[in-house]
Amino acid sequence: MDLNFPEVEKRILKFWEENKIFEKLRKKNQGKKNWSFLDGPITANNPMAVHHAWGRTYKDLFQRYKAMQGFDERFQNGFDCQGLWVEVEVEKELGFKTKKDIENYGIDKFVQMCKERVLKYSKIQTEQSIRLGQWMDWENSYYTMADENNYSIWHFLKICWQKGLLYKGRDVVPWCWRCGTAISQHEILTEEYKEICHKAIYFKLPVVSQPNTYFLVWTTTPWTLPANVALAVHPEFEYVEIKNEKGEIFILLKDKADLISEGKILKTLNGKDLIKLKYEGLFDELPAVKESLKEYQHGVILWENVSLEEGTGIVHTAPGCGQEDFQLSKEMKIPVINPLDDESRYLEGFGFLTGKHVNEVRDLIFEDLERKGRVFKIEDYLHRYPTCWRCKTELIFRLVDEWYISMEKIREKLMEVARTIEWIPSFGLERELDWLKNMQDWLISKKRYWGLALPIYECSCGNFEVIGSKEELKERAVEGWDKFSAKGGSTSGGEDHSPHRPWVDNVKIKCSKCNEIISRIKDVGNPWLDAGIVSFSTLIDPETKKVSYFDDKIYWKKWFPADLICESFPGQFKNWFYSLIVMSTVLEGVGPTKTIFGYASVRDEKGEEMHKSKGNAIWFDEAVEKIGADPMRWMYARQNPADNLKFGYNVADEIKR
Repeated sequence: MDLNFPEVEKRILKFWEENKIFEKLRKKNQGKKNWSFLDGPITANNPMAVHHAWGRTYKDLFQRYKAMQGFDERFQNGFDCQGLWVEVEVEKELGFKTKKDIENYGIDKFVQMCKERVLKYSKIQTEQSIRLGQWMDWENSYYTMADENNYSIWHFLKICWQKGLLYKGRDVVPWCWRCGTAISQHEILTEEYKEICHKAIYFKLPVVSQPNTYFLVWTTTPWTLPANVALAVHPEFEYVEIKNEKGEIFILLKDKADLISEGKILKTLNGKDLIKLKYEGLFDELPAVKESLKEYQHGVILWENVSLEEGTGIVHTAPGCGQEDFQLSKEMKIPVINPLDDESRYLEGFGFLTGKHVNEVRDLIFEDLERKGRVFKIEDYLHRYPTCWRCKTELIFRLVDEWYISMEKIREKLMEVARTIEWIPSFGLERELDWLKNMQDWLISKKRYWGLALPIYECSCGNFEVIGSKEELKERAVEGWDKFSAKGGSTSGGEDHSPHRPWVDNVKIKCSKCNEIISRIKDVGNPWLDAGIVSFSTLIDPETKKVSYFDDKIYWKKWFPADLICESFPGQFKNWFYSLIVMSTVLEGVGPTKTIFGYASVRDEKGEEMHKSKGNAIWFDEAVEKIGADPMRWMYARQNPADNLKFGYNVADEIKR
């Protein structure tokens, strides 16, 4: 007769609860040598799926094992609460399509709904984790939306400011037009690049003073063409002037000459020979383009990263719409045309495009270029293209002002700290070092609503200041404190509002340079700040109820650094491991943990990624009632953590036998 695992497990869970087995274990080890585990917070946004159970199984095994050895432990679970994870789901719930919908509804009500969603799903995930058999101090889980966490990040950001690491930068960044915010380099994971078919266009740019002669150029992003400023060529590549049967002469890479049917090569040139040439732009008649280029004529620049593989060897350069293009514009001192607003609609001055969304203009641009005789060829082009990690919308690239933490001053120290950590599997260190070696500055701002209110106050005189604590904010406040604090009578129970939008936005301070009254910037923080600070914010002294790091540090020193953290490798080198290391290095100059244990991904039985849209995702509740928690735990525990795990009911049946 087959053992009914779910039935037996429920009896065991009942026995544990009625006899307070977990509490007895903790009491037995209380006061003994401690072993510190730091939990990577699960996002409290949906019920658990089976992939969550792999990590939670490891966490339970490690902590039980150390408890059996007699170590005192905190057993603290964590919930990740803030950011687009939650916002997008609440938007779906409310039927919202844009940020304007949120503002019309009310930021206060929207933020409250985000909080309620987190509380709802943290309760569900707690019950599911208990069903898995995971032992934690469930009454004392930490929440990254808690005041302790948010104010701890304020302290970190103030230290960054004092060390000259925090700055406002103008750069071209990946932008999700649906979410209306920048997406940092850290958030664009390999798996967020999708195979997408776009319309690519080969277009003709007339060479000035050379009748019937054109540069032949290619792009997969026709929406960027109104922002074209220059063309880039490789200084050492061979280019040709080639004449077609109609008598048109095209300049392009010699290796791409077969694009011109029945073409006759008239001349061969090196890329550097082309820089003296000027050309007529595609949209020079538009007022915004005229204004931007009034002291500049379209020309050719040299760039050693021009590819031999794609296009024509002549790169359309639009500094307002491309990261590399923007860097080139700074080096070559060429103008920048920034065509889009925050909603990714064309700004005033772009004629027939003004007010239109970037997604609506492709065919309009093609029609305009056909009318002007500038189209050479349009074709379908399949390539890998980045999408938003949260809503899966195709990203664009926009020139925007954002807030950054500079990495150059601390890059070597970060790598030194990473080397002090034991990485299991060992390849984890090389992956982290590779990331630290090549990463850009950390983009920490989001033009959103539900998240850490960045404590940055900016003045029109050019000065900006960072507030490092609630106490400092109260001391500096010259307006709006009554609306933020309990004195305003606006929160139930007489407690102050949490430091979130819109409440904290009421508080104004005086600029220390010019004495003007200034407001907090509207941006919220990158959610990896929330999880990265937990080495400091979650160690609350049970006696004083204060964050120990900001008090006498005795309790904090007892548990820091952690002995172990345990999370899935994919993505975390750029995200949680990275943010933990950065924040610990800036604040203390040491690593946040002695050991990082990582594991791979859960796939379906065929080895394919699980997705709701593919219909192969398996929810935890379904699996645990069908096969039981113990077979799942055994499946996870016996797996080589470096390899992806194939999960399915057929595999589970074999294990149960």
